[in-house]
Amino acid sequence: MRIEKVETFPMLYQLPQPYGDANGYKKYRSCYLFRITTKSGVEGWGECIDWLTTLEKGFQSRIVPYLLGKEATDRTQIVNTIKKWHQRVATGVSMALTEIVAKSAGLSVCDLWGGKLREIIPVYASFQSYSNKEDWIQHSLHLIEQSITAGFTQLKVKIGGRTLQEDQTHILSVQSMLEEKIQLALDANQSYDASTARQWNRLFERWPNMLWLEEPLPMDRVADYKLLRATLTIPIAGGENLQKSAEFLPLLKDGAVDIIQPDIMHATGVDGYRETLQLSRIFGIKSSPHTFDGALSRLYALFAQACLPPWSKMNDDAIEPVEWDVMENPFTSILSLKPLNGCVPIPTGTGIGVEWDMEKMDKYRWDGTSYY
Repeated sequence: MRIEKVETFPMLYQLPQPYGDANGYKKYRSCYLFRITTKSGVEGWGECIDWLTTLEKGFQSRIVPYLLGKEATDRTQIVNTIKKWHQRVATGVSMALTEIVAKSAGLSVCDLWGGKLREIIPVYASFQSYSNKEDWIQHSLHLIEQSITAGFTQLKVKIGGRTLQEDQTHILSVQSMLEEKIQLALDANQSYDASTARQWNRLFERWPNMLWLEEPLPMDRVADYKLLRATLTIPIAGGENLQKSAEFLPLLKDGAVDIIQPDIMHATGVDGYRETLQLSRIFGIKSSPHTFDGALSRLYALFAQACLPPWSKMNDDAIEPVEWDVMENPFTSILSLKPLNGCVPIPTGTGIGVEWDMEKMDKYRWDGTSYY
């Protein structure tokens, strides 16, 4: 399984209407895909995120020359070398090599990992709530209504990007529309201090449909998280930007969160990501993956959830939901996979088991010009 060819597919979509969260507005969506092909013709796809200029230069000058001629089965050594140069590229390469090995064995990715424990995985509709519209609350409500009509039963909405009063007015309107029939998570993107976060609890105490409060504080404030967890009446979640399993340990050892949210795009490879998921089981807590940035990374998160043991023997049929980007983004649908009634069936074919929309990839291929 010697690597013979590496093709890159940088893609860009300029948003006609910016949207965002507490970190600011997004004016574009980008995606960097690549295909690794062996001498025998077996293909595997990888995905990563960064500035497209940085990725394209890095691939052509270093990554591609390094990969050519290597054995795809030497995945661990290859990934460990590449992560010294670019951690996110290493994760993408680990995806591609995983698929090649699975295809060569005539297996699905899940079968390669020992077999899936469940056939479908729940997903939640993930929103970027803010826009530069004066009626941004009504715009947000319209988007939420669309997702509910599409069958989603779990949602995540942003807070922390407006004043506390504005955000609470927004969420009160959301809850009025949901009528407590749809489960709701709130994501503050680490924008609060502990005292501000606690001001939400008077509302949380009234709402039985809350999933969690996500990253209300900077994630390095472990002691504050522990105290906040003891104060709030809903679960606390976080960890999307942590890279290694060891970085989750302080949160887990000190009982600072109820749910961890690793993101495979930010992990040190597929194996490191799955190691973090297993760590949540060792500590007996939930893990609901963050996967906002790419269709392939989300698919691997779904595979990993399908193979993950239940978090509690008291609820052994349940599995935590995976994030599903419902904002305007053509790359969300670049794989032939979509949710039905808030769940996604796990593909059964060899490798990743789904087809790529090559026409869409050609349509949005980045032309190399500046985009910011």
